[in-house]
Amino acid sequence: MPKRSAGILMYRETGGALELLLVHPGGPFWAKKDDGAWSIPKGEYDPDEDPLTAARREFAEELGTNPPDGDYLDLGAVTQPGRKTIVAFAVAGDFDPAQLRSNLFEMEWPPRSGRMQSFPEVDRAAWFTPDAARTKVLPRQIPFIDRLVTQLIL
Repeated sequence: MPKRSAGILMYRETGGALELLLVHPGGPFWAKKDDGAWSIPKGEYDPDEDPLTAARREFAEELGTNPPDGDYLDLGAVTQPGRKTIVAFAVAGDFDPAQLRSNLFEMEWPPRSGRMQSFPEVDRAAWFTPDAARTKVLPRQIPFIDRLVTQLIL
């Protein structure tokens, strides 16, 4: 069965401009990647788990704070090349990227060294305009940005 992830695209208005919160994955593979490497905070969930509940949990794990209560917008799903499906929701809120406290994961690094090292799941968070976010985010997640902008205009 293909894997599933759920995530939250937080948004805010600052000075009349829309901004979107994205996170940059931690670890050595992503360290020097920027454009096309960012993501919405998200993570995998089990088929019997509610996607919004999973998205809220993953947001808290990756950012170190609970997502805001509020009216969540359903942004639908996208399928990545490896057949993983990502379901996303959006909510208005605010977050100070300096307060990022991501959980850690372990991996063997350097490869075949036998040494395990810990890395943050997310090493940065930042606010972007929709146009900048489309450049920063993984290409398969661009539809979430477009869907949010469309829903907010209506």
